[in-house]
Order: sequence, then C-alpha cells, then structure tokens
Amino acid sequence: MSYSQEIYDAVRSKITGGDIGQAVSDAARQAFDIGWSVESVKTEFLNIASELQRPSTIYRPALMQDGNGWLAIYGDLPTGVVGTGHSPAEAMLDFDRAWFRTEGGNHG
Repeated sequence: MSYSQEIYDAVRSKITGGDIGQAVSDAARQAFDIGWSVESVKTEFLNIASELQRPSTIYRPALMQDGNGWLAIYGDLPTGVVGTGHSPAEAMLDFDRAWFRTEGGNHG
C-alpha cells in the first residue's frame, strides 16, 4: 500500500462530520510522523539568530592552543580582546564575555 492510499484511507475514516482540513492534517502527521511544530521551528530560528550575533561569530577571533588551554584573540595584545578556556568553545564564550567587558567598546 502506498503512502497516498494510507492517507486517503485515514482521512476518509476521520471525516464523519467535520473539519476536512484538520482530518488531512492529522492523517499527514500520523503517516509521516511530523514531529516539529511552528513553535519549535520559531525557537530554533531564534537560537540560530542569537548565535549569529555573538562577537565570536561576527569577529572570528584567532583561536590557538596555549599549553593545556585555548585562547581566542582579536586585535593586538595588550589592547585586543582575549578569551581563555580549557576548550575552544570555552575560549569563545569567554571571548564573548570579554568583548562586552572591554572598557569604552574599543576593540582593536
């Protein structure tokens, strides 16, 4: 049996007095296991937009290993912005925090 036949049968069995649109939507969700919703897509979009606004994403600091730690550096030392951490991800998060701590907003 094809998916279209399954959907047709499911829709036909659910239309007893009512809302054809809802019946089609319910049948499609059951047949194709649509696990997302408008709210989850909206939330994911907002998460991505937030990540794209991080200073470490916008300015792409140089990332380098320093012994057992990591550095994310933008600009020249000592006036540049530096983030440190035990991993590249921690260094980038610390860079984001350091970006907003830098006095006067002068970043290289």
